[in-house]
Amino acid sequence: MTATSTSAAISDYAHTLGAQAKAASALMASASTAVKNRALKRLAVLLRDNTAALQIDNAKDLDRARAAGLAAPLVDRLKLTPAVLETCAQGCEQLAAMADVIGEVVGMKQQPSGIRVGQMRVPIGVFGMIFESRPNVTIEAASLSIKSGNACILRGGSEAIDSNKALALLVEQALVDSGLPAHAVQLVQTTDRAVVGELITMPQFVDVIIPRGGKGLIERISRDAKVPVIKHLDGNCHTYVDDPCDIAMAVAVADNAKTQKYSPCNASESLLVARGVAAEFLPKIGAIYAAKGVEMRCCPGSKAILASVPGANLQDASEQDWFEEYLAPIISIRLVDGVDEAIGHINHYSSHHTDAILTRDHMHAQRFLREVDSASVMVNTSTRFADGFEYGLGAEIGISTDKFHARGPVGIEGLTSLKYVVLGQGEVRG
Repeated sequence: MTATSTSAAISDYAHTLGAQAKAASALMASASTAVKNRALKRLAVLLRDNTAALQIDNAKDLDRARAAGLAAPLVDRLKLTPAVLETCAQGCEQLAAMADVIGEVVGMKQQPSGIRVGQMRVPIGVFGMIFESRPNVTIEAASLSIKSGNACILRGGSEAIDSNKALALLVEQALVDSGLPAHAVQLVQTTDRAVVGELITMPQFVDVIIPRGGKGLIERISRDAKVPVIKHLDGNCHTYVDDPCDIAMAVAVADNAKTQKYSPCNASESLLVARGVAAEFLPKIGAIYAAKGVEMRCCPGSKAILASVPGANLQDASEQDWFEEYLAPIISIRLVDGVDEAIGHINHYSSHHTDAILTRDHMHAQRFLREVDSASVMVNTSTRFADGFEYGLGAEIGISTDKFHARGPVGIEGLTSLKYVVLGQGEVRG
């Protein structure tokens, strides 16, 4: 399959991938916990053993990206450093060490008729994942697919094609070495975008689509798909500094939430500050942001306080800034009267991804947790923790801001479904 294939060839190729995935999914659903865990541990070993070789393939993608003038944050996402690969390997091992939820029966209750009714957790079947940039997503998706007993079809971005192909070969080797079907995890080998149109319109093969990338990609998938979609469009995350709060802690957390890494969807894009602590808090965080080259787009009140910070890059915030996901060293800053206004602002402007309150008031914290309508809501910590690995899920397939079927970081359980199981001893309905 080449990058310039005919429409008919693309359709045939996609249907072949789908049919192979469907066949593999039945074998994966019946695979034992021990076999699935063996594949995950084998994949971890292969990632470590092939770190140097993987970086050679990754270098091809990085060279192409730089030559094409790809923005620095996007080039950063492409990197398969030894540290990134070690995190992938650890994710595989963490998943292998976790309990297997497949086959678990919950809520079994005796009914007046004599039957017992409960629910069993089962794999979804086949999921398709369409993602951009980060090649480590190939391993996250593959490992979660293996642990959850699913088959998957992965379509990475053209900018990471060499890295993804190299990683997919290791996944296939781990599967085969462990006695699982080679087609349980398939990478789309062509960069032709027409394949995406085929994958998202094959309900006979694909049970759910998970797009992970820019807003344009996700909007297109959501609009055109004929299968269910698990998605989030934006990561407009907020950190709210409450009155009262521990100022030193609030400065450290607000710094980390914005500057630890600019490109992820869980980086804070907006800083809300209670008026009662603004005079003490803002000059401290403003000095850190100024030193790190972070542009601050401010409401009039916050701009007046920050004006005394040497070297601060201050701009007037527009209405659009409160909605914006920057993925860059830019943050919007707004003063609010207190927790009521903060919650109202977040529920109006947030993308419902991840929002945090930094506070000493237990009641304010509890209200924030209950009333902020986001997939992850945090107290006294950085929004950067909104991640499947950090949540102990082993890895994540993505983050969902939908309210059905999964919400927040999507790990093993997000790739499963529940079916009713009924146990009887000859009962008949009267």
